[in-house]
Amino acid sequence: MSQSIHIRRMKSEDTTWIHEGLAPHDVNKPLAYIEQCWKENEGEKRLTLVALRENEFAGWGHIVYSSHYPYFAENHIPEIQNLDVIPTLRKSGIGSMLMDALEAEAFARFDTVGIGFGLYDSYGTAQRLYIKRGYVPDGRGLMYDNLPAVPGSQVRVDDELTLYLTKSR
Repeated sequence: MSQSIHIRRMKSEDTTWIHEGLAPHDVNKPLAYIEQCWKENEGEKRLTLVALRENEFAGWGHIVYSSHYPYFAENHIPEIQNLDVIPTLRKSGIGSMLMDALEAEAFARFDTVGIGFGLYDSYGTAQRLYIKRGYVPDGRGLMYDNLPAVPGSQVRVDDELTLYLTKSR
């Protein structure tokens, strides 16, 4: 199957195509978000790579050069974000191929790359993928909305409860 997979940089005309590719699945993103991603690509604040399987949208991933996570921003660590593979195509190597390409792009400019993930079961596949690829926790513990979760406090288990990891070349 990997021979029919192609990874390339996002183009301006991809915004609607990506939206339509994501829309029927649990990885749906608003068109305005996808358009904003393209603008950030044009401004070199983000790099978006898309995966195609037999010329059909299969997934995408991003490198954000200035993370909203303070530790990454302060230490000039780019962050891989929103690695999404169409659910029916998962476990076919597309996520790994996207990660290979994203890491190659990041390591061409930086010594370290970061990534964060949520802590409930929907993130299970991503959690295992990143650990297998050599990412390790950044040592700052759990974050909620990019701020440390304080011991003894209560936080909501949602997409804002994250653990951040790094990988160095």
